[in-house]
Amino acid sequence: MKTTKRLEEALLKLYNAYHNNRLNPEDCAACAVGNILDNHDSWKHLSNEHGSLELNYVGRVHQNLERKFNGYSPLEILKIEKVFLEACGFKTPLCHYNPKPINPTSKDNLFNGLSAVVDLLCQLDNIDNIMDYSKLFEHENGEPVYHLETFLA
Repeated sequence: MKTTKRLEEALLKLYNAYHNNRLNPEDCAACAVGNILDNHDSWKHLSNEHGSLELNYVGRVHQNLERKFNGYSPLEILKIEKVFLEACGFKTPLCHYNPKPINPTSKDNLFNGLSAVVDLLCQLDNIDNIMDYSKLFEHENGEPVYHLETFLA
């Protein structure tokens, strides 16, 4: 499967963050977008509300100038963060009275968030979701359509 450079780099950063316990939806430098953007939190100035899809003045300027941040436009960045937060169990935009998950950094919450982000990243690059394993269960006349190769030593 062919992927884009930005997708490969984002997936690598998210994979490492997840497995090294450096993914935190409540930290702008350690959330999905924070990790994609090399653990910088300056992206948070693109919107006035965390988890919103509405660009503020700064965000609109960058968007209109077609500025990219590690390959992603300001609007794409906001979409990635919104999807991540909502899949982790937050109600967006974030504010003190909106509900949030009991344990936002549980591996289950983070996995749900990452799965949703990977799906969105693939959509943004017009690539089939790399985490979609449904093809493994397709069958025809009782036989699997696709076969897995096993590597037994």
